[in-house]
Amino acid sequence: MNKRGKILLVGFGPGSEEQMTLRARAAIEESDVVIGYSTYIKLVEHLLSGKEVVRKGMTEEIDRSIEALEQAKLGKTVALISSGDIGVYGMAGPTYEVLLQSGWTPNSEIEVEVIPGTTALNAAASLVGAPLTHDFCAISLSDLLTPWPQIARRLEAAARGNFVVALYNPKSGRRTEQIVEAQRILLQYRAPSTPVAIVKSAYRKRQSIQQVELAQMSRCDIGMLSTVIIGNSDSYWQEGLMITPRGYSNKYQNLTGEAHAGEEAGRSLSLGLEGWQTALHHHLLANPDETLPEAATLFDVPMAALLAALANREDDPACRFQVVQAPTEKSRQLLTHCKGWPDLCVALQQPNGVSAQIGLKGEALQIEGDTLLLSGGSSQLQIDLSRIDSIWFVQNEQSIHFLDQQGNSQFQLSQQGAGSAHYQQTLQQFAQ
Repeated sequence: MNKRGKILLVGFGPGSEEQMTLRARAAIEESDVVIGYSTYIKLVEHLLSGKEVVRKGMTEEIDRSIEALEQAKLGKTVALISSGDIGVYGMAGPTYEVLLQSGWTPNSEIEVEVIPGTTALNAAASLVGAPLTHDFCAISLSDLLTPWPQIARRLEAAARGNFVVALYNPKSGRRTEQIVEAQRILLQYRAPSTPVAIVKSAYRKRQSIQQVELAQMSRCDIGMLSTVIIGNSDSYWQEGLMITPRGYSNKYQNLTGEAHAGEEAGRSLSLGLEGWQTALHHHLLANPDETLPEAATLFDVPMAALLAALANREDDPACRFQVVQAPTEKSRQLLTHCKGWPDLCVALQQPNGVSAQIGLKGEALQIEGDTLLLSGGSSQLQIDLSRIDSIWFVQNEQSIHFLDQQGNSQFQLSQQGAGSAHYQQTLQQFAQ
């Protein structure tokens, strides 16, 4: 009877034996063949006596996966190894892709097991304190397989979201400017003094740690063996330790366990999911001259979240903004209906306010395919209707907000002139 082949996808952690899991060591011991990048092979060489060893280069990931499959077809137990966790920027992904493309299924003759290990991020974080105590993300700066514009968007989103950010593959001999560009993007949202830890070869013989600020980051000694951890706006260095607070100070006084006024242990914050909406309501009542874009900026939420919060209070007579949603699929019918308005104003907005505004007769609205064409005097605007994701009526403004998938205002129509009959008629016909 032929022996059933097996592929063991082994993450063995930083490389030191003390950081390797018992299962990772046992997987290597039970294997007939060990496949890996040459640097990884050196790190576990003392465990490979009597085994067939296949060394591959840095960019030969698919070759490693194919080799593992071919060896497993021969009935061998194959350990495909990787430092860190093999499922985090590791060989688990390409190996499963190769297997599935070959027609393999989990019920096939070849068994596959993923064996997790300590990630480079976790190893680096453990050496510098507690930088990951709050929300964090990992982003690879390698543009060998990922378009740089996509990497840049992820950096910006993480920075704006105030995540602690870990950078993998931050710099190589050929890729030297990516870390500079990453620093530039992060500095748009983070203070120059934001703490940064640069950990090279964590738990290995040449381990080194640099404790710097974001403004200095790109000038530091960084390479492919480095993991870079950038703190959030609350992170700090103290006594040589990088600490990211969990947020206990938002609820408790001086970490004593005594809750601040208005807070309760075991309950959501006063600015939790429901609480922030109440806070928004009170804020708008106390500031009658504040606009919706200004409030969205203050609470740091997209316009869609702001309008949805106000819509939840539509039965509250004290709410000065009466908000109702309209079906998105009726956007073109709604715009066609607005052609009957005698006078209207169209405003194109950024998340922080108005960037363009035009007054025109309703009949000047033209729709060609997915494009809304606007002409008023010497001004001409084109709006991409395919980006519309939600539509909201704000009754006291006599306005209609058209929002994109990110919840930001794409454009806004408002009633011009003294009369409101046309707006009210449109509201009754299209509001949900």
